Amino acid sequence: MGVIKDFALPDLGEGLTESELVEWHVAVGDTVQLNQIIADVETAKALVELPAPWSGVISRLYVEPGVTVNVGERIVAFEVEGDPGDGVRLDDSSTAAEAPDAPEPNLVGYGARADSAARPARRVRPGLATTEQVPASTPGSTAPEQQHEDQQQPQPAATATPAPTVTATPTVTATPIVTATPTVTEQATSTATPERPRATPPVRKLARELGVDLSEVPATGDRGLVTRHDVEQFSARVTAPVAEQAPAPRLPRTGRERETRIPIRGVRKHTAEAMVQSAFTAPHATVFLTVDVTETTSMLERMKTDRAFEGVRMSFLVVVAKAMCIAASRTPSINSRWDAQANEIVEFGYVNLGIAAATPRGLLVPTIPDADQLTLVELARALTDLVAVAREGRTPPERLTGGTLSVSNVGVFGVDTGTPILNPGEAGILALGAVRRQPWEHDGGIALRDVVTLSVSFDHRLVDGEQASRFIADVGRILSEPGSVLTMV
Repeated sequence: MGVIKDFALPDLGEGLTESELVEWHVAVGDTVQLNQIIADVETAKALVELPAPWSGVISRLYVEPGVTVNVGERIVAFEVEGDPGDGVRLDDSSTAAEAPDAPEPNLVGYGARADSAARPARRVRPGLATTEQVPASTPGSTAPEQQHEDQQQPQPAATATPAPTVTATPTVTATPIVTATPTVTEQATSTATPERPRATPPVRKLARELGVDLSEVPATGDRGLVTRHDVEQFSARVTAPVAEQAPAPRLPRTGRERETRIPIRGVRKHTAEAMVQSAFTAPHATVFLTVDVTETTSMLERMKTDRAFEGVRMSFLVVVAKAMCIAASRTPSINSRWDAQANEIVEFGYVNLGIAAATPRGLLVPTIPDADQLTLVELARALTDLVAVAREGRTPPERLTGGTLSVSNVGVFGVDTGTPILNPGEAGILALGAVRRQPWEHDGGIALRDVVTLSVSFDHRLVDGEQASRFIADVGRILSEPGSVLTMV
């Protein structure tokens, strides 16, 4: 006999207290292996894959996709083989609903996703057939995929089992989505499980928001991967004809229709809390500098034809990042932290450089650890990988914390500069404006030059105006005269 074990949402690190369950990769009755990915959850910082803590059969799903769950709240139940002391033994006189909560397991780590995209085969015991019951209090909670499968499978003759009477109790903290209730029958049925479309969690979330069935979307990605573009194109084709054939009459707007209320959660909630904490804790000040960066842009053009940099995306931001690391070594206070509890200033002997990245999930600031130890080529590769992973929603939580100094490239949006807000716990952040071709004084005359404006916001508890000015001047000097770096290190 198997035993039932409840799996609670684990602490995913960095003090996060809740997560939104984005998608289940399993259903009731599925057989899973240890460390197999069973769900995607979205924290305030990243999209995280949850691995199975045990091998066994999925007995219950307590949480629907889209629901925010607190750490420690049970989300799924497993039927596993083990001693009675490990959980609640299944027999004819007890059900999983009567089982006490099992000890909270530890997260076993991020398991690798199986090569096959097909859903695991469901276990069918000899002489038993599994049917799904939906509590009356949660209509429509049965997964659409399971409903479809149930309609296709031949229904064996079975004795009707009366549903238990449910009494509302204040201590109930979660309602299962679906439950597996064994029903005695004389035969077992099994059907092949349809192949599950391959797509990344952000693409699945987009499809869910647009009401698109991924199994109907033609995949153009590598090895049958459904991309964001595939989903958007499919959604446009499906909705466009309807709009053309039956255009909705234009109705006068009411005050209520002119407002949209969006739940504050996920990345937006975390960003808001962090910005409020920073703005009302650290006294901000900002310095600005406009510099001629023609020498740097010319150097980057030469690198494009240099075989030593073949295959490396050498951007202006890479040079700025390297300049910041060098300048920080000459002004340690810009790379420090105010420890109020210890009443100390912590100066870091390394630079964990945060790169602000605009992603479909919102603003993220993943870090490049020990960026000051990387060569220009290594920094370029690290930056390329960091941005790609962030946009795909795969940044691990540990890469979204621990930054010591940050840069925000607002120039990609066509603006000249800004006054950025510090990330909590950091003493400095540089905003990089757009590089513009404009008349500029050069060699005693006026010439068209590449010019950029830099700004540095700093925590005035840690950094004085003189130190901030020296830091931004060092960055500007490296960008205007790349060769000057030899005299600064």
